[in-house]
Amino acid sequence: MSEPALSLTNGEAVACAADASAGESPHPWLRIETYPADDRVLVVVSGDLDIDTEETLQNALRDAVAGSVSGIDLDLNGVEFCDCSGLNVLLRMRRRALADGKTVAIRTAGASVERLLDLTHARPLFAWTDEDTQCVDADQDLRIELLQLRQAMQTRPVIDLARGVLMASFALSAEDAWKVLVTVSQRTNTKLRHVAQDLVNSVNGDPLPEPKQQQLAAAVADHSTAPAPPLDAA
Repeated sequence: MSEPALSLTNGEAVACAADASAGESPHPWLRIETYPADDRVLVVVSGDLDIDTEETLQNALRDAVAGSVSGIDLDLNGVEFCDCSGLNVLLRMRRRALADGKTVAIRTAGASVERLLDLTHARPLFAWTDEDTQCVDADQDLRIELLQLRQAMQTRPVIDLARGVLMASFALSAEDAWKVLVTVSQRTNTKLRHVAQDLVNSVNGDPLPEPKQQQLAAAVADHSTAPAPPLDAA
């Protein structure tokens, strides 16, 4: 049996009397564990929350919300990076939970999540006391979400630029360009945003690392019927 998890309740560490269930993630830089705790589910997340991992996070949180009675509590202390994609997943899961009479609360968070919550004024949406939750009315809820959408674009621009480079260089569709980025990320065990940044940097004169060049050529060949020209030929 797994060791019980520790959650924070009123500032004190409390052991959850249940086994931990580690989520099977296709991403080595994301780990999700769930712990039943009375009528709620504690979800412990560590790693990166971005466009590359948002689907895995959403699936895990959806299952946790569905399996809870009153909602889920999030321990995000181990999250090293969080951008608008990760926060959008949290917002979607919050709306899903509220529709079922449940709540999504953030019990603790690392510096990356804390900065994003402060930047977007989204912290009240995930308050974990009834008193704090009641002070967020529908208008404030909408204002916070709109502000989040305007301000929290940390990763997507460079990924969109990289997709544009691939589309222009190799005559790929937007969907195939995305598949190429994902394939290179997986084959080189490199975070998607880092692959995108290296690709954009290569257009600006920085050489693309040799392993990524090889995997890029292979990925383009996999997702295109046309021969893959060298990147600098575009």
